[in-house]
Amino acid sequence: MTSAALALGGCAGPAPPTIEDDSDVVRTAYHDVRVTQVADGLVRPFSMAFTPAGDLLVTERPGRLRIIRNGALLPDSVAGLPDVLALGRGARSMAGFEQAGLRDVVLHPDFAENRLLYLSYTKPGTDSLGNLAVVRGRFENDRLSDLEELFHAEAFGNGSERSSMWGGRLALDGKGYLFITLGDRQWPSAGDLEAHPAQDLSNHNGTTVRIHEDGRIPEDNPFIGRPDVRPEIWTHGHRNAQGMAVHPETGDVWQNEHGPQGGDELNVIRAGLNYGWPVVGYGVNYRSGLAIHAGTLGEGMEPPVHVWVPSIGISGMLFYTGDAFPEWKGDMLVGGLSGEVLVRLRLEGGDVVGEETLLRGTGRIRDIRQGPDGLIYLAVDGNARDVDGPPTPILRLEPAGRR
Repeated sequence: MTSAALALGGCAGPAPPTIEDDSDVVRTAYHDVRVTQVADGLVRPFSMAFTPAGDLLVTERPGRLRIIRNGALLPDSVAGLPDVLALGRGARSMAGFEQAGLRDVVLHPDFAENRLLYLSYTKPGTDSLGNLAVVRGRFENDRLSDLEELFHAEAFGNGSERSSMWGGRLALDGKGYLFITLGDRQWPSAGDLEAHPAQDLSNHNGTTVRIHEDGRIPEDNPFIGRPDVRPEIWTHGHRNAQGMAVHPETGDVWQNEHGPQGGDELNVIRAGLNYGWPVVGYGVNYRSGLAIHAGTLGEGMEPPVHVWVPSIGISGMLFYTGDAFPEWKGDMLVGGLSGEVLVRLRLEGGDVVGEETLLRGTGRIRDIRQGPDGLIYLAVDGNARDVDGPPTPILRLEPAGRR
């Protein structure tokens, strides 16, 4: 990590204006933006994807895939989804339940011809609170058909109701590979940290998985041929990666992950690397504030490109490539849950050289997508422990002039 990145991570700068309603103009360093509401009534939206026809597909955590068409949320959800384990309805005290349910949705690069889309979700099973699975299906006439399971994680919970940290972000790199994030399932970060499941390659806890887009295991994955390692594993030593995006020029896969109390990270994901959790890191234990790690760096462990201390509760991310905000082209946008922020990062090569908080007070930003119009769409999540509500909106950032 560069010293500049560390300095930026700890310096919030002047607070941007809080959004008072859905049409306020917000002044940023390069662009004035207007925040408008696209649709309302979504329940715990997690991810969004635009179809070539202009529909916006939105996953809802309780297990529904919704369609926003011509600016309106259709009343019926998409038929044909798999059985989704959506726990915790009304169980506000059960921290492990708050993340279970339907998660990411991405479209195949040739969706216009083959109509294939991918979903990640928590699948019912005999293991603790189920496990993460990924399916591929054909989306036609507002329904899914020909579902096939491509991946089912061996990332077991810790035996208690506090077995969240599912991961579940998906990214297709355009080269025929599908990347999947798996959380550590909230195993305690205490005792022999090098024996933690996120450091154990015989399971999928705390890993990034790489498979072919049809579910086959690539022969050049870094641990192929080792009988003690899950062959799908691409990287390990993660806590709970909640955002992932492919760099539009280099093809590198970038990923952000939740730290504990402090220490959210941004990483470039490279084959076979260990990203350190929970042996090294920047966070501390919840409530007590006591140290978890012996340090922030460790031999054979990849340091993050950037950290947020304190945490913003990182979530969806993208590289902006549109024309609506020309001064942001090539920059990374990252959402924050606990921080209720939208952050812009300027990159030079593999380094973060600038950070700006664009929005604050918009609600818990769960996902960020660029529309075919070059505008930026935000999915706003509900309260951290309410699985069934209250309903929240999809917002859009529009240019309101250039500075």
